Amino acid sequence: MKNNVNVDTLYKAILKLKTVEECHNFFDDLCTIMEIESMSQRLLVAKLLSKNEVYSEIAKKTGASTATISRVARCLNHGAEGYTMILERLKEDE
Repeated sequence: MKNNVNVDTLYKAILKLKTVEECHNFFDDLCTIMEIESMSQRLLVAKLLSKNEVYSEIAKKTGASTATISRVARCLNHGAEGYTMILERLKEDE
């Protein structure tokens, strides 16, 4: 989705958010509850995969399907390194 003006505008808008509360407000308006839950679930799956947890345990802990877990694993191993970058930054905040 690179080089898409509308997507770039969305990302720029997200970068303007300053607090978790602002994120809640913006994403509550922008997305459905299911979309937000799906994104947060994929991030949790990525976190658990990065800790070398097995698919069956991740599925039990998150409710994610094995297809979702596989897709996240593929991104972790062969993607744009977005999950890796954000997981490292989140570790810094812990």
